[in-house]
Amino acid sequence: MQTAIDKIRELRALHEDGLLSRTEFDLRKNAILDAAYRPATDSGAQPGDGDAAAQPIRPGTEIGLMAGQEVGPQNRRYRLERLLAHGGMGQVWQATDLATQAELGHSAQVALKILPPQLTASSLQARLLVQEATRARRLAHEHIVRVYEWAQDPATASYFIIMECLEGEDLDSLLAREGRLPLERVLALLAPVAEALDYAWEKHGLVHRDIKPANLFLTRRGEVKLLDFGIAARARGSGHGGGVALDAPGSSGTAGYRAPEAGRGQPAPTLDVYALAVMACQMLDGALPVQPAQAPPGLPAHQWEVLRSGFAPDPAARPPTVRALLARLEAARGPSPEELAAQAAAARAQEERRARELEARRQAEEGARAAARAELERQRREQQRRERAAQEAARAARKEALRQQLLARREEEAAKARLAQEEAARKAEQARAAAAYLDEQKRTRELQAARSAAELAQLLPGAASPVADGDGVLCDPLLDGEGSGPSLVLIPTGRFQMGSHEHERKIAMAAGSQQKWLERETPPHWVGIERPFALGRYPVTVGEWRVFAEATGWEPTGEVDWRAPGFPQTDAHPVVGVTWHDAQRYLEWLSGATGKRYRLPSEAEWEYACRAGTRTAFSFGDSIGPHQANYDAGFSYNGGPRGPSRRGTTPSGMFPPNPWGLYDMHGNVWEWVQDVVHESYQGAPLDGSAWDSGGDPARRILRGGCWLYNPRYLRSALRNGFSSVLSNDIVGFRVARELL
Repeated sequence: MQTAIDKIRELRALHEDGLLSRTEFDLRKNAILDAAYRPATDSGAQPGDGDAAAQPIRPGTEIGLMAGQEVGPQNRRYRLERLLAHGGMGQVWQATDLATQAELGHSAQVALKILPPQLTASSLQARLLVQEATRARRLAHEHIVRVYEWAQDPATASYFIIMECLEGEDLDSLLAREGRLPLERVLALLAPVAEALDYAWEKHGLVHRDIKPANLFLTRRGEVKLLDFGIAARARGSGHGGGVALDAPGSSGTAGYRAPEAGRGQPAPTLDVYALAVMACQMLDGALPVQPAQAPPGLPAHQWEVLRSGFAPDPAARPPTVRALLARLEAARGPSPEELAAQAAAARAQEERRARELEARRQAEEGARAAARAELERQRREQQRRERAAQEAARAARKEALRQQLLARREEEAAKARLAQEEAARKAEQARAAAAYLDEQKRTRELQAARSAAELAQLLPGAASPVADGDGVLCDPLLDGEGSGPSLVLIPTGRFQMGSHEHERKIAMAAGSQQKWLERETPPHWVGIERPFALGRYPVTVGEWRVFAEATGWEPTGEVDWRAPGFPQTDAHPVVGVTWHDAQRYLEWLSGATGKRYRLPSEAEWEYACRAGTRTAFSFGDSIGPHQANYDAGFSYNGGPRGPSRRGTTPSGMFPPNPWGLYDMHGNVWEWVQDVVHESYQGAPLDGSAWDSGGDPARRILRGGCWLYNPRYLRSALRNGFSSVLSNDIVGFRVARELL
């Protein structure tokens, strides 16, 4: 076991290597000394021994953490602001993300769940934690706390999970303050939990396994969030002896809420049904039942039978899901069978009394009816006479009404015929306009190809120009004759204004963009693309990457497997799980395999080709819809329509191209470009070349947005940055080819 002196020596080495500032080194050193040499507070302390024994131990010092410190690797740093929770499973801190919120897509304030080093002491334990964090990251549900990423602090060797930061209290605190809750409120609080658990099981095959009040969070806005989805259970299973048993007995769930079969066999939703039924008893009774054998106060027997079925010893006797349990409780809120029987008996007695009263009234009225019948007969004959006269008058009125209806019907049919003619003319006009638009797009691409060819002929007289089809698309064959490179579109020279104007930034702010992101797009400036080039018609596909991987023996080094990234894909989908350096290796191989010069486009070339002569937020206008690109369509931008989220990449060519014939320039995957990250365009090149000097050389620019992000990230001008040595399931790239 490391002593305090050993830990301080490690901190000093990190400081000397430039990984810790002097201030942070002093803070952590003092924290370790506080934890190692704090005075004892047991019964042996005597009055007069000094005030040290009465001083509270500052939370966080036992693993060297204090407010104001920075944790995390060099390229992913977080500043601890305040301790939110502290227990045997580590600590939860509110923290400020100092570097990577732009890459991960969350706000600067996050929650860090920091696990003690002994819970991840071996590589197997650490790998299980990473697997659980990666699975939890895919749980995108409004009632499940969002998990963004995981990291390790080099100073304390502690792993931590980066999560959504919430304000409010957990159910434990609510029950401690209010005690018993009525059934109506219990059902209202647990309904969102049922939605979240059904989503996790149906969409991802995950069971929570640790339902308890401490893992149910109530935000200040009245939202219900489910915490620790599988991560805490995995850490508990690791124990302190260095071994890990996946779902071992006793490792799944918390005592008092754990089902008898927990840890045996494959986890099933009935584990969560058991724990939630026990928690419902606790909410109704005000305390955790030691042996839930008696109904909580005020709960009728038929409702108690439904609730007790939730923690039946046999899983097959329980409702199949939490939603089913709550539905049965809701249905049992009506009268009991005994109350229904009493109500039916009372109704029968009342009906018998009503029948006797009606019979007496009938007999009393029978005599009056006999006298009235004669009068009624006289009145009937008089009425018949009047009715015959009225029928004659009505017949004449109906004849006139039918004549008027016939005239109105003729007018209505004439109006319908006019509308049908107008609709046919409108549809014909729309068809002509659509055909004209397609013809214009084709002519634009033909003119673009001809212009690029003419520019090349002028720059290289007598040289052979690249051979492209009528749409300006060319494809270089591999020198070995076994296939060809990616399809390319010829891009002519020209000038355009790079960046965003003030009006576009105001719309982006209204859609939720952060000011820091928008400052990267300024100042807008004119850039001249002085040399024609060709750009990939699509991002590099899985099939194209497979040819490279088989030819070179390349293997991924990151966490994402390009062959199985976590969603369905074919050879036509864009490849993901590729770092910036992996893209450079592919371009080097492709250049050698075709004899042509391939590279990544510069950031200026990418935006020039994306805009394709437009100046709007997107190449097809100032709004966007789910029929135009692949993104999280649960959100809208500038009044655009909403739609479903596809939860993964889509095949190349699924959506319409931009005016220059390039596909998926908006959405699907983020695309690497050559430039390093700069926080604005101050000092940027004006000739379209890559900006490789200055900035942050460890990070490279990403463009275009992706399937996981909101539509505001898909604008032509938006700039993102990401570490060049990391890969992800949302990042790919497209190639550029030099023509001169």
